Amino acid sequence: MSDDLRPSPRYKPVSLFVTCIIDMIYPHTGVSVVEILDHLGIEVRFPLGQTCCGQPAFNSGFWNDARGVAQQFLTAFADAEVIVTPSGSCASMVRDYYPELFKDDPEWREQAQRAASITWEFTEYLVDGLGITDLGAALPATRVAFHDACHGLRLLGLKSQARVLAQGIDGVTVSELNGADQCCGFGGLFSVKMPEISGAMLKDKVKNIQASEADVIITGDASCLTQMNGGLSRQQADKRVMHIADLLARGLKHAKESG
Repeated sequence: MSDDLRPSPRYKPVSLFVTCIIDMIYPHTGVSVVEILDHLGIEVRFPLGQTCCGQPAFNSGFWNDARGVAQQFLTAFADAEVIVTPSGSCASMVRDYYPELFKDDPEWREQAQRAASITWEFTEYLVDGLGITDLGAALPATRVAFHDACHGLRLLGLKSQARVLAQGIDGVTVSELNGADQCCGFGGLFSVKMPEISGAMLKDKVKNIQASEADVIITGDASCLTQMNGGLSRQQADKRVMHIADLLARGLKHAKESG
């Protein structure tokens, strides 16, 4: 669906899809998202029936299994007015692949198309959906650079949104990471099925991070964050990768404490 035809998310409560990996490994990132939305006065709802978007099964070719998981998602978010998720890959699954997954299923096709039309990646929601670029956040002098996660960049066009939000943090300087748009090598099951290629891709990414002048690397997908931080940790590097929501929430907290 063209972005021009999508319903505006303004003045509507947000139903948060927190994603599997954030729920299991990075719950603080989910809290960061809620803190930012609370700061903006946006009502946040959390459907308790949510599980997974079905992407692992879908990408592995198990489309029937993916449909079952997607049906649970569509049921859990049936009453949502706006769905926001801090993951470009999960957002792209709902937006790009749910309509494809249910194209021959009239019973679920309409629900899939509706969900696709109201689902937003977190930074996309703030910048493109609400027109917000400055949250009033501040940090001590910090240099950041960005890793552009594959699904968000190539399927949703996510690139400028997170950079604009980071530039709106007082004290933050944004620079460009060499090879920012190169895959980190995770790719879900790709890293399991092709570990040698995955490792080589990660090696290149870590090398570019190490050579960067940035203090911290920012990304919008927890899977990429996990892959890159694993590589950096094994090399005993000082630098780490942070989710954009955590950077913004940290900036809001610092601004409040120093104000």
